[in-house]
Amino acid sequence: MKNLTIKVYGLVQGVFFRYTTRKFARKLGLTGFVKNMPDGTVYIEAEGPQDKLYELLEFSKKGPKYADVEKVEYEFSQPKNKFKGFDYAF
Repeated sequence: MKNLTIKVYGLVQGVFFRYTTRKFARKLGLTGFVKNMPDGTVYIEAEGPQDKLYELLEFSKKGPKYADVEKVEYEFSQPKNKFKGFDYAF
């Protein structure tokens, strides 16, 4: 188990990025959240098996159909075990 934080830059708000990220993360069995940030980025924090987290990371580099991802920053760390499911954060 690992924790992964991702910050996605580009045209990533208003293009169903949070919705598709939540759906994909739940399909992978991950816990955590996805959130639109005031600076126009999307922030994702997820926990689960490292191979599934890498799948989420690869998804975040493309995003949904109408997204235009310019850059992705990410960091792996030890799990915090504070999430029950995967949802939106506001």
